[in-house]
Amino acid sequence: MNQNHDSETEVLAETEESGFAVWRSMEEDGYVYHIELGGITLHMAPEEWEEFASLIASAAA
Repeated sequence: MNQNHDSETEVLAETEESGFAVWRSMEEDGYVYHIELGGITLHMAPEEWEEFASLIASAAA
């Protein structure tokens, strides 16, 4: 995952089969959320993460 050993990381969720993961890292100005979808990684500020998580929850309902 994050190869920068200067920041603290926390895996929030991950799948075994597809290699999808959501994790966050503590950066100088707060958390950054990382969504790994195969070969694509999205990096989001906390406000963006909350909006994205709400979107996914609505789609799943």
